[in-house]
Amino acid sequence: MNAIDPSLPVAIGRVDKDGRLIDAEARLAELNERAGGGPGSALAVPQVATIARLAQRLGIAISRNIIAADGEDDLELWVRAEPEENGVRLEVSGWRPRAAWRAPAPEPERARDFFRSAADWLWETDASLRITYLSIEAGARYGFESSTMLGQPLTRLFALAEDDAGELPILGAVAAQRRFDGQKAELRGTGRMVRLDATPRTDPAGRFAGFVGAAHMLESPPVAPKVDAPVPVAPSFGGFPDSFSQRLDRALRGPLGKIIANADSISARTEGELKDDYAEYASDIANAGRHLLGLIDDLVDLQAIERDDFSTEAEPLDLADAARRAAGLLAVRASQADVRIDKPAPDEHVPVTGEYRRALQVLVNLIGNAVRYSPPGSMVWIRMEREGDMGCVIVADQGKGIAEEDQAKIFEKFGRVDPSEPGGSGLGLYIARRLARAMGGDLTVDSAPGMGARFVFTLPWRDS
Repeated sequence: MNAIDPSLPVAIGRVDKDGRLIDAEARLAELNERAGGGPGSALAVPQVATIARLAQRLGIAISRNIIAADGEDDLELWVRAEPEENGVRLEVSGWRPRAAWRAPAPEPERARDFFRSAADWLWETDASLRITYLSIEAGARYGFESSTMLGQPLTRLFALAEDDAGELPILGAVAAQRRFDGQKAELRGTGRMVRLDATPRTDPAGRFAGFVGAAHMLESPPVAPKVDAPVPVAPSFGGFPDSFSQRLDRALRGPLGKIIANADSISARTEGELKDDYAEYASDIANAGRHLLGLIDDLVDLQAIERDDFSTEAEPLDLADAARRAAGLLAVRASQADVRIDKPAPDEHVPVTGEYRRALQVLVNLIGNAVRYSPPGSMVWIRMEREGDMGCVIVADQGKGIAEEDQAKIFEKFGRVDPSEPGGSGLGLYIARRLARAMGGDLTVDSAPGMGARFVFTLPWRDS
């Protein structure tokens, strides 16, 4: 084992924007050399390199406790990575030798394992309560891109609510640097309530370094029917009982979410180096899981909209704001596809009447489809108009277009122009048009082969 004194001061290093170690004090430089790296080459300690990349991508300081291989033995290190103008500054402390058999996990990891067993999804923050981690399944289920929340204040995602004593449990926990339980909050933009629990973590100097937390979705308790009243029988859907899709949702969503989160973690090589083909397999598994989650969402929505008693809320909403929000949710997907989204200007407003959640759902479907079928380097345009007594949002792409004889088919249930082409379930546009019409509007398409597609979503105009 390398004889390293844990009382030695922090080792400083710098990584450039391309992940190359350009400067390092002796202990860090020697560790990097033993891992196969050298001055001016890529940082060779995988765990340290991962933290540096994360800090650079989020634009915030990240602190983590890691175990790094050092020859046949291990080192327990505390790594702090802080973005700078031309790269990332590293502070590596701790330097505690560990036997290769591994001592018990540090407290934050034990806490995370405990939370994982009972939580609907997980989150983490740094010391300033900025989000550094969100379970992949959180955004997939509740309508936001987890990656867009990274680096944002915790209150950007949660609207905190006072408890019965008029207090916010999280504030006392921050002040005392202790665990908290039972912090109620609203998941912003959804109307859904959650319960937040968390345990603090500290750096080697004992300083507060953030929270490892869990979110538990809260539901209103069902109202029991009167004993002497007949229990109504819900209409059936497709030969299945009305509760079929809800049971399917509960049975599959949790396991699929964990499969996706673990596969993404493997693909990202967060625990160290991995053969490229294994990482690609993991990415394929994660994408397949997301496809299945999307299908479950579509089946749940399909059952809802085909009920005889289905209706939407008539709320005042700004269609331009909803379009900007939908574009933001799809920004990461568009960036990965090398597609730009030209969204409405911040000062543009289109007052209409409809249900905000459902309008956002329609727009996410339309913009997501436009990104999916757009070639790399192209643009998706979102334009706002008024036509008589209707407010309109137009989503146009530069894809291959849709022949006139196929335009009715894409709005049919399970309708696909080319079933062999990668895509969704064939339910998205069917559900979107049903929702638009339920809100008093409509969804139409104007397209031709080689000319891209232009979808027009309308809702009733509302005089301000």
